[in-house]
Amino acid sequence: MAKLQKPEFIYFERQIRPWDDAKIHVSAEAVFRGLNCFEGLKAYWQNDGSMGVVSLQRHYERFKRSAKLLRMPFDYSWEEFEDAVHGIIKALCRPENNIWVRATLYMMEGHWGEDQRTDLCLQAFQTSTDRPEPITIGVSTWKRAEDNMLPPRIKTSSNYQVARMAKIEGRERGFSEMVILNSKDRVAETGGSCVLIVRDGVVATPPASEGVLESITVDLVEALARERGIPFERRPIDRTELHIAEEIALAGTLSELTPVSAVDDYPVEGNSRILSDLTDAYFEMVTEGHPMAGLSCRNYQDESDT
Repeated sequence: MAKLQKPEFIYFERQIRPWDDAKIHVSAEAVFRGLNCFEGLKAYWQNDGSMGVVSLQRHYERFKRSAKLLRMPFDYSWEEFEDAVHGIIKALCRPENNIWVRATLYMMEGHWGEDQRTDLCLQAFQTSTDRPEPITIGVSTWKRAEDNMLPPRIKTSSNYQVARMAKIEGRERGFSEMVILNSKDRVAETGGSCVLIVRDGVVATPPASEGVLESITVDLVEALARERGIPFERRPIDRTELHIAEEIALAGTLSELTPVSAVDDYPVEGNSRILSDLTDAYFEMVTEGHPMAGLSCRNYQDESDT
């Protein structure tokens, strides 16, 4: 298991400060009820030496939607959010690594929806510039909640309790990741990524109605596929389809496009290279300033320290 990182700095209470200075009282709703929402953001070094955050504005809009559904105040403008994200990246980035930012909105004050105050926290962690290696996955016994229970389109830590349980289950069974099924016993997603499969030359992934986060990464992959004339479907996927798929990959901001070599000990043995080729296109897109990536780029060497 990779060692947990403890960065030198963190963004908290609208400024960059030492990591250990970011504190939340135990009586705050963020702790007492686990009330928060979050986004994961990935920044890549570009060929021109700048750092580009993928689809930052789309992540900002999804962040606001999660807060709205949880009835959490969100009083950060796009400009303030963008500046804060680039500020923490500039403080922590290293030339040999890309970087992943977790943006979390915590409920700091308020009780049962009254007199509420939130605060934005940004944590940034080093990530390798290497592409993900193939992994083996299993299917979890845990199930995804439905929209009228805890809506999967809300990116909140509460929605990831089942992911934690599935991850622990997978570790005990020797799998790197686990697929979580929905209440209809169809594929939803893994603990932190969406599932892409190839069957008969068509890329397929479950739609949001199957209990899936509305994935920005999947949207980018779909756009790349359609640009290349590759059929792409959003449809329900049965568990057994995972066992006979020609190709499988997990898609997400942090997982990027991670190839899957086996599911429940069933090898992925198809001859397809569709997802492999889309992976090549994805990494080219996020590192070479392709407009489709929606990059928010800044060259920190060109910025003054004031």
